[in-house]
Amino acid sequence: MIVNEHNSMPYMKSLATCLNRMVNEGYTEDFKVTESGLESLHKHSNYTPDQIQVVNFFRFEGESDPDDNAILYVIETNDGTKGTLIDAYGVYNSPQVSKFMKDVESIQKKVVKN
Repeated sequence: MIVNEHNSMPYMKSLATCLNRMVNEGYTEDFKVTESGLESLHKHSNYTPDQIQVVNFFRFEGESDPDDNAILYVIETNDGTKGTLIDAYGVYNSPQVSKFMKDVESIQKKVVKN
């Protein structure tokens, strides 16, 4: 999330900075969407859309290159697994991720404080 520097909200200017912060907050699992659902890459568990909630998300835009557009989903599962999923957005987004996310009922946007 990029917020005006005069605002009291956080200024998370890069995907790497935001991802590092989420890992420090305990969101250590890496997820990917497969034909079986959302797969945790370390635990090798699969989740359906009704077994997860997106507790936050952040969009990033490349300053000079539209190919740099990305979205970071911060996810918690029904068994307590916490992690992240990264996807492109816009023209280069993954149709598989988009379809999966459309079926997720719990998607929230929280303000992250510095």
